[in-house]
Amino acid sequence: MKRIYFLMAVCCLILTVNQSFAQDEILIIEEETVVLPFLSLSGSVDTYFRSTAEAPGTSFANLNGFSLGMVNLIAAHEGEKVGFVGDLVFGPRGTEAVFNSVGSSNIVNQLYAYYNVTDNVKLTIGNFNTFLGYEVISPTANFNYSTSYMFSYGPFSHTGLKADIGIGEGLSLMLGVFNNTDFTEFQPDGDDYYGGAQLGYEFDSGGAWLNFLVTDGFYQIDLTAGADVTDNIYVGVNATTAQDNFAGAAGYLQLATSDSFKVGARVEYFVDNGVNVNGLDFTQLEDYNVLDFTLSANYTVGNLTIIPEFRIDTASEDVFGVDDSSLTSFLLAAVYGF
Repeated sequence: MKRIYFLMAVCCLILTVNQSFAQDEILIIEEETVVLPFLSLSGSVDTYFRSTAEAPGTSFANLNGFSLGMVNLIAAHEGEKVGFVGDLVFGPRGTEAVFNSVGSSNIVNQLYAYYNVTDNVKLTIGNFNTFLGYEVISPTANFNYSTSYMFSYGPFSHTGLKADIGIGEGLSLMLGVFNNTDFTEFQPDGDDYYGGAQLGYEFDSGGAWLNFLVTDGFYQIDLTAGADVTDNIYVGVNATTAQDNFAGAAGYLQLATSDSFKVGARVEYFVDNGVNVNGLDFTQLEDYNVLDFTLSANYTVGNLTIIPEFRIDTASEDVFGVDDSSLTSFLLAAVYGF
């Protein structure tokens, strides 16, 4: 009987020791988990219906009937000093966004690494979306689902090196050198590099950014600004001019009626100086222009935004179909962000 009690005591002691070791191991694992680098995954999915076979000469949202946008997957790691972003796109919208990419790079929207040299200086190298303009490639960051002419014919992305510098008092400066616009994998032979700069000023309710892109024989100057006028009203503006290509200006007004519903309008005036909107030979035309009026609503349910949109494009030439200088269209889009 004493042997039995002795054996039971030994077993209890072994179990207690093992349990103690297991708890220590769990604590160690938990401590290591806390300091492990974190990889985030975000992105969006969008799809839409367009009522007309004819579409404005702008990027995206230009297919007929029930149509696909894209799947956008963004993997990122943000360390204390360094990090990276890998941004992949699949679908018609993504294909348009990376139109100058070839081979396996035709799904790469952004791919860059960065280094926070100091609290006020950040270096970024790789491929990143443009700093010019009001609108962007991702549908989650645009209020209107269809895009403006200025966005569509300006640069989509740059590959190069840039430095973001915080000056203080809301002021910031960006300086960069890039490959030829929208060439993501390499610099084409014989092409000049581009220089870029941005001067920004941010305040509590908004900000303004003056952007420059220059190379031999070309420049683009762009102004983007926006602010919350009240808790429910937002106003934005964009004006740009690109040498021997185009010029334009747009105003954006958005009204929030509740946490889940907003309505907004875009009015844009665009002058074509040679980018061949709608495929016309504009070398034979003078003072060709387009007026775009877009009325959109955003109804949000969780991560899903439903966007009904009514748009009228009026041109100074017959660019829509046969002998038609105006186009009225309706679309209904669904954008899911995560």
